[in-house]
Amino acid sequence: MSKFVKDLLTDQLKRELDGVQDLLLVNVVGLTANRTSALRKALRQKDIKLMVIKNSLARRATEGTVLSAAFEGSQGTLAMVWGASDIVALAKEVVRLAADKEFALFEARGGVMAGAKLRPEEVSQVSKWPTREEQLGLVLGQILSPGARLSSQLIAAGGALASQIKQHAEHEEEGSPAAEAPAAEAPAAS
Repeated sequence: MSKFVKDLLTDQLKRELDGVQDLLLVNVVGLTANRTSALRKALRQKDIKLMVIKNSLARRATEGTVLSAAFEGSQGTLAMVWGASDIVALAKEVVRLAADKEFALFEARGGVMAGAKLRPEEVSQVSKWPTREEQLGLVLGQILSPGARLSSQLIAAGGALASQIKQHAEHEEEGSPAAEAPAAEAPAAS
């Protein structure tokens, strides 16, 4: 391949990875064409991109970026995956697909998260973390919990008072006809 073509490919890859802060390296060697197509479809549904690329070209394209750590010491044929809402969601999907028997040869080979190189076992650990959406839900729950507790305590006291008033009103209604009946019977008996 000529230097001109390599430079064009490198520039294209740089544009493709512009703004990407986290990515994972995976192994797709040994998957049949049909399995690879199914894998790509499953990843696309989760807004994850997969690209098989030569390591030397990937090193050239990521040189001087936070992604360069992913390719330090990498050997063999690898594919890059990136996308999803965050690195945790990406790792969860990669680990889930790696466990699927349909994609038996698919596996995580490492990656980069916030400029730090990830080993394959660390990808599995990251997949157990809560995703961004889950973290936001936890934080939101913690923020709303004191207000919800205060609201329930205020409503509970008012509800208890309303219940007591209702019971008292029902008791008086039951007592009034009974009080009128003996008074009505008394003049009739005389």
